[in-house]
Amino acid sequence: MKTILRQVSGFRLGQLQAYPPRPITAPEAGLDYISPLSISIVTPVLNQAPFIAQTIESVLSQNVRPLEYIVMDGGSTDGTTETVALYRKYLSHFESEKDNGQSDALNRGFALTSGDILGWINGDDFLLPGALQFVARFFAAHPDIDVIYGDRIVVDGDGREIGRWMLPSHSDRILSWVDYIPQETVFWRRSLWERVGSHLDETFDFAMDWDLLVRFRECGARFCHLPRFIGAFRAHSAQKTTAQEDLGLAEMNRIRQRCLGYVPSQGQLRLAVIPYVMRHLGREWRSRLMGNADVKSGPSRR
Repeated sequence: MKTILRQVSGFRLGQLQAYPPRPITAPEAGLDYISPLSISIVTPVLNQAPFIAQTIESVLSQNVRPLEYIVMDGGSTDGTTETVALYRKYLSHFESEKDNGQSDALNRGFALTSGDILGWINGDDFLLPGALQFVARFFAAHPDIDVIYGDRIVVDGDGREIGRWMLPSHSDRILSWVDYIPQETVFWRRSLWERVGSHLDETFDFAMDWDLLVRFRECGARFCHLPRFIGAFRAHSAQKTTAQEDLGLAEMNRIRQRCLGYVPSQGQLRLAVIPYVMRHLGREWRSRLMGNADVKSGPSRR
């Protein structure tokens, strides 16, 4: 019954497979762009041999410069290291050694960056064509915005599209309850990164991205949602999201306790997200009426 209601309503947030696999459709890349703001991307990776080449190529093929790309391999044993080495001359930095987890790898990677705009893409996800150009142009035109994020396409292990998350306008409030913001679409200014101490909290192995967004909010950051598909999240059986559900729940509840002062029940969570979900559904329904899955309604700020 829940699946039928999701299909009828168009509710996609939090859902990894919404329909049978189909060829992925993505925005056009656009013309090459020399940005006044440099971009630095970090990829933490561990044993993602089937996917890492697509991840790297999705970054290197972005039609924007200057672009700095750093890959931090945690000592893979499945062929990932050898695959990354094929791209070594195109990377700003690459190292492969045992680390203390994803947050540690990211912190060490970001410490090597010099860009004005920062972001990370995991070793099984990938950026869509023209994504970084779109991001760079927006930041250059909107100096008042500190953090941006876009919409997500969900793909399976073979890179076929199985779902889409079309987000409503940004809500600072919803960040205290749930994190619907797709990590692979998030980018922020270096000045904001420095305001939060230039680091991810390494006590988080799963929800470090949500924790970072909350810390950004606590620093007074201005967020903006861009109504464009920017990144693809890969759903597969070996991913950390699937394999560490108990750990993920514990870390998410740590954040809720900090933000709300208590850990809400499932019923309380459902009630809290209703306004946000209704705005998400409104965007889904408008896109269906327009026959366009990528609604161009303009950026939405907090």
